[in-house]
Amino acid sequence: MTALARWCLRRRLAVVVLWLVALAGTAAAAALAGSSYSEDYRVPGTESGRATALLERDFPGRGGDDTIVWHTTSGTVRSADVRQRMSHTLREVAALPGVASVDGPYTGSGGGISPDGRTAYADLTFRGDGAGDPDVGQVRTVVTTARAAAGDGLDVALGGSSIGLTEGANSHLSELVGIVVAAVVLFVVFGSLAACLLPIATALVGVGTAAAGTVLLGHLMPVAGFAPMLGTLIGLGVGIDYALFIVTRHRKGLRQGLSVPEAAERAVATTGRAVVFAGGTVCAALLGMLVLRLDFLIGVALAASLTVLLTVAASLTLLPALLGFMGRRVLGRRERRAVPGAGLGPDAPAGLAVPTGSVASSGPGAPTGLVASTGPTGPTGLAAPAAPTDPTAPTGLAARWSALVERRPKLLAAVAAAVMLVLALPAFALHLGTSDQGNNPASSTTRQAYDLLADGFGPGVNGPLTLVAELDGAGERLAFDRLPARLRDMPGIASVGPATHGRGGASGVIAVVPDSSPQSRATSDLVRRLRAETLPRATAGTGLDVHVGGPTAAYDDFAAVIRGKLPLFVGTVVGLGCVLLLLAFRSVGIPLKAAAMNIAAVASSFGLIVAVFQWGWGSESLGLGRAGPIEPFLPVVMIAVLFGLSMDYQVFLVSRMYEEWLATRDNRRAVRVGLAETSRVINSAAIIMISVFLAFVLSGDRVIAMFGIGLASAVALDAFVLRTLLVPALMHLLGGANWWLPGWLDRRLPRISIEPPEPRPTRPLPTPLTGARPEREDVRPVA
Repeated sequence: MTALARWCLRRRLAVVVLWLVALAGTAAAAALAGSSYSEDYRVPGTESGRATALLERDFPGRGGDDTIVWHTTSGTVRSADVRQRMSHTLREVAALPGVASVDGPYTGSGGGISPDGRTAYADLTFRGDGAGDPDVGQVRTVVTTARAAAGDGLDVALGGSSIGLTEGANSHLSELVGIVVAAVVLFVVFGSLAACLLPIATALVGVGTAAAGTVLLGHLMPVAGFAPMLGTLIGLGVGIDYALFIVTRHRKGLRQGLSVPEAAERAVATTGRAVVFAGGTVCAALLGMLVLRLDFLIGVALAASLTVLLTVAASLTLLPALLGFMGRRVLGRRERRAVPGAGLGPDAPAGLAVPTGSVASSGPGAPTGLVASTGPTGPTGLAAPAAPTDPTAPTGLAARWSALVERRPKLLAAVAAAVMLVLALPAFALHLGTSDQGNNPASSTTRQAYDLLADGFGPGVNGPLTLVAELDGAGERLAFDRLPARLRDMPGIASVGPATHGRGGASGVIAVVPDSSPQSRATSDLVRRLRAETLPRATAGTGLDVHVGGPTAAYDDFAAVIRGKLPLFVGTVVGLGCVLLLLAFRSVGIPLKAAAMNIAAVASSFGLIVAVFQWGWGSESLGLGRAGPIEPFLPVVMIAVLFGLSMDYQVFLVSRMYEEWLATRDNRRAVRVGLAETSRVINSAAIIMISVFLAFVLSGDRVIAMFGIGLASAVALDAFVLRTLLVPALMHLLGGANWWLPGWLDRRLPRISIEPPEPRPTRPLPTPLTGARPEREDVRPVA
């Protein structure tokens, strides 16, 4: 690490240029290639997956789901005025570029009119459906043209997947807000404009390169549409935090009198190793999604891991180069004036600076400028100096809080545990299911179209089920044609369409409209009854194999696969994290506590997600839309990200405690000093990450908002309740057992050091004039 930092410092201009070339090159390549993201949630081998495959093979024209919906508050849609106005509008839309067809109810070729005659819809098909998304600009023109017909008691709205493209997330606003808040926090922490800009610049270069790389990755494998924004969300959070830790250590070295190159080298050699370890744990947790063997999540895992990898690389290479350019300007003016030798220039050798705390006095009348060197060749007999003081030692609130936790560990641990338990209770009501345009904000045209259709035709019309079967012979075709009559009187079904044959009669499809919404538990129950009871009885003895598909069936199948593989996934991620912490801290208790804390943070964050998004506590007022179920893939991605981020704080907190434990073998002192010295930087990093995550709530995307609120709440609880309260309280209660490791295991484990300890100031030997007994130097073992 030291050699890497030294190389980057010496060739800092080349390093900066290489990073800018990488950023510009990947951005240009991504712009030329264009995006190619996937929203295919199908899982091969499931019943809904087989149904969808048959539909795509034999009924390619059934893929479009876009509609133009109109509703009149007076009269009916059959009135001459409404009919004339909407017929003219539908012809205008049909003539627009990018529109393949518009089939309305007035021509009898498509669409429909509600039983009360107040609502109608037309089927809208764009060119490009089935082969790719239509041009967003052309879709916006269609929306504007159609909605221009509204007025005088007539409401017009449009819905469907293509229309939803015009309501894309405003990621740039989210990024901007998060960056501004992070800059403010960094300026408060550092008191230097240069220091606060360095972490942001480093994170932006790393995240920007990764975002362009994610676009290119989408051409090689399926990558979910939310993956780029999720990667940006994670990358900005961890990237700024990692750079913050390194800059903090660099500033500490400068205040101790080191030159700029030496301070930067020490920061990368010490904290940089912790950053590599922390980033590695985040990547390992994200790549744990590969054990699920779901194509949809593989792209998400690789894209997010790429982002973390590049932010770590930028922190270890670009940041030292920028530190070299900034010199001592990373310190505030008052700090620069207080550092001896600061006026010698940014690259002054360390030996010319006077180490803070080394000034000794030989008595009340002695001069105060004599230096008592503590090096092996320095004089030690000039005077009996006072014990050296560390100018970076924790004081104020951090030290007082650490002392409070030491005095009241039982009470504070009980309070923290109660808070986490209460917040986790809603997680037991977690319902995984489909989230559709009915959950969009009430002001969106897609939500308005969804509600108009549901009010006019019933809630099930927004997500009909499809019964698909391969037909071999006249007997199977006859049995399939009889199914609609047998299903119409079934509880939970609002209507059943006629049997339609495709590909020369070799397959058939039936549309079934439930009497409940697509995301309702009642619709999921209907899918289960159809598969387990109704269809097997109806087709018994015919040889007919009918598959139930549709949005609800697809999401239920996806959720079932996720639930089935979730124990393996969680076990893999937790197990890997425990092994890494076992190697790093050579303790059985530290990994076990970390696993328990991570699970507590995940459970509590999911409790908040359920309360906001599933129960709707404030979701509409926050602009997050109507309450609904939680996306099936959210638990997997959230668990991976949260376990990785939680390990970051565990590493930075416990590594300092472990360092003190190795030096003193005093558990109480180790916990007290470790908490006091790391709580401020951990809390600052947490505030930055929380701000970045919460800013993505402004994106307007429900899925990203779920990630933002979930990750922000988890980081807040992890930093302010777990790492600075519950973990140190438990470590005080457990005493020396925190660091217990069986001897046989200790002999077999390889020895690694996350963050090698810095040399402590050595106390000068007292002179014979004092009559005091010489003290030994404070020698610290290295892990």
